[in-house]
Amino acid sequence: MRVQVVARHCEIPDSVRTRTEEQIGRLAKYHPRVASADVVFEEVKKVRRVEVIVSIHGADPVIARGEGEAFRTALDKVVDRLGRILRRQRAQKIDHQGPRLAEGVTSE
Repeated sequence: MRVQVVARHCEIPDSVRTRTEEQIGRLAKYHPRVASADVVFEEVKKVRRVEVIVSIHGADPVIARGEGEAFRTALDKVVDRLGRILRRQRAQKIDHQGPRLAEGVTSE
């Protein structure tokens, strides 16, 4: 999965950048068709905001935002939200499919 990190009106430490790539890279386990993620760090006054746009093949992009006093807390919030959203989308897709052939046929 491709992760692109962009900073607006601020500087991002290398430790936060590597942590971002690691945590966003882990989101691929929740949805197998995740293609890429664009992460935008922004600082407005004393509030730090993180916005993540996750592109999924064959589906609409998923957007989540988080803010906090530090970039790490905002990043943690947005990763938690994305994890919940992607798990919910995947569960809905799986639940609406019919039973598998082996499960539907019982031999009694």
